[in-house]
Amino acid sequence: MLDSYDLAKRVLDIVGSIVGLILFSPIMLLAAIYTKLVSPGPVFADIPERIGKDSKKFRMYKFRSMIPNAHNYLLQHPELYEEYKRNSYKLENDPRIIKGGSFIRRTSIDELPQFINILKGDMSLVGPRAYFPFELRDQQLEFPETKPYVEKLLTIKPGLTGPWQVSGRSKIGFVERTRLDADYATKRSILYDLSIVLKTPLAVIQAKGAA
Repeated sequence: MLDSYDLAKRVLDIVGSIVGLILFSPIMLLAAIYTKLVSPGPVFADIPERIGKDSKKFRMYKFRSMIPNAHNYLLQHPELYEEYKRNSYKLENDPRIIKGGSFIRRTSIDELPQFINILKGDMSLVGPRAYFPFELRDQQLEFPETKPYVEKLLTIKPGLTGPWQVSGRSKIGFVERTRLDADYATKRSILYDLSIVLKTPLAVIQAKGAA
């Protein structure tokens, strides 16, 4: 049984994702066409599965802003993979990014297909970051103090936006990010969700911590 908050949140997610898909459909169409023109391969990124609520894995939809098989490329270059892990699973000058890909990522256009995930019920409009399984495994070994935070944030659906996204994105390290996510999971409410949604456009425009 869904409680009143969960029911209201699901209604908000369904309405918000439908409105988002309609509102941003021209941008999404242009992004898909552009990706096919500048880089042969799929429109959606072929990234590893993410971890959702209750540790359930799911495929996150994102427009491809990198070369095909970008994650395999990373695994084939250990020096890059080590830098990737040290930098909160980002690369400052990522050689995998296609022409124009940095703009797509900086403006969060690549994230727009996640409205599909929200409509399907894999994600929510607001929630924790959707982490990679290997990210949680490796980072918890390095920062064991985050284990209670991770356990808490995995009790709810990850979000298209959330507290870490409006607080600095990739500039925030794993420890602080998981603490923010766990704190959200504890304090979440419709008003809190709406406040994060309202802060998101400014965070995207300012592109703080985007990579």
